[in-house]
Amino acid sequence: AEGSLRSAEGSPGSAMPVLVACSGGADSLALLAAAVSVADRPVIGVTVDHGLQAGSEARAESVVAQMARLGVSETVSARVKVEPGGRGMEAAAREARYAVLTEIAAQFNSEVVLLGHTFDDQAETVLLGLTRGSGGRSLSGMRASFEVFRRPLLGITRAQTEAACGALAIEWWSDPHNADPRFTRSRIRHTVLPTLERELGPGVARALVRTAGQLAIDVAALDAMAAERMLTYDPIAGFEVRQIDTESMAVRMRMLRLAALDAGCPSGELFATHLDALERQVWNRTHLPKMIQLPGHVTAIRSGESLRFIPAGSES
Repeated sequence: AEGSLRSAEGSPGSAMPVLVACSGGADSLALLAAAVSVADRPVIGVTVDHGLQAGSEARAESVVAQMARLGVSETVSARVKVEPGGRGMEAAAREARYAVLTEIAAQFNSEVVLLGHTFDDQAETVLLGLTRGSGGRSLSGMRASFEVFRRPLLGITRAQTEAACGALAIEWWSDPHNADPRFTRSRIRHTVLPTLERELGPGVARALVRTAGQLAIDVAALDAMAAERMLTYDPIAGFEVRQIDTESMAVRMRMLRLAALDAGCPSGELFATHLDALERQVWNRTHLPKMIQLPGHVTAIRSGESLRFIPAGSES
C-alpha cells in the first residue's frame, strides 16, 4: 500500500503530519506500521475509546503504548460518548469517532487521517447495503477518500494485514464485538459471506467489491450533476416544483437531499423514506400546504408552486 499511502499524504516535502486511526486490530496496526515506514512527515497515532466495553480505558492505554513502540511521532487517545438516538449503536459510534478524529486533525493542522478499512470491510459493507435495500450511495461501498479521511487499504485483504503483523511480530487485539452475532456486520462476516462463498463458489466478495467500484463511478457523476444544479438554489425561496420536475429523478432526488442537508438534516439520519416523501411532494397538486417533518427538526413545506426547507428555530 506504499503508493496509496504516499498519494494520500499530500505533496512531498510537506511537514504537515498524517494521522492514523488505530484500534489495536491487525488492519489499523499494519496501516500504522506502513505509514511510519514510508511517510516523509510526522505520523501521529490516534486511538478512540468509545466506552462501550468493560476495560475499554485500559485497552486504549495499551494501544497508545503499542503505537509508541511502532515509532510514531506522537500518540493521542480520545474518549467519546456514544448516544444512539435511534440510529443504532454502530452508526452512533462511527459518527462520534469521525467527529473526534476530525477535531484532532484540525488541532494538529493535518489534512489527512488514514483509516484501516480493508477489501473485506468493503465487501461486507456492500452486502450489508444490499440486505437493507439501500440505494446506490450505500451499494457503492466505502469511499477511498472523503473530507480529511483516506482509506489506502481497500485493495488489501484482512488476511494480508494479519500476515503483515505476523511478519513484523506485532500482536493485535481482536475486538469481541466483531465476533458477536448480535451485530449484523458480525453475522455478515462470519456466517453470510462464508456461506455465499461456499455455496456459490469463491469470488463472491471480489464481485461485490467490483460492483461497488462500478456503482461509485455512476454515483459520483450523478452527484456532480446535482451539485451543479444546486449552484443557483436559494434556501429561502426553496424549489419551484415546475422547474425541478423536468430533471431526471436520479438528479432531482439528489437535489432534494442536498437541500435537506443544507437546512440542517443530519446525513446519517436522512433515509430513503424521507427522500421518497419529498419526491411525492414535487408532484402533489392537492391538499396543500403539506408539511413533512425531517430529521434534525427540519420541516419541508410544499405550498403553491414551491417546496421549501425550514431549519429548526426558523419561522416559515
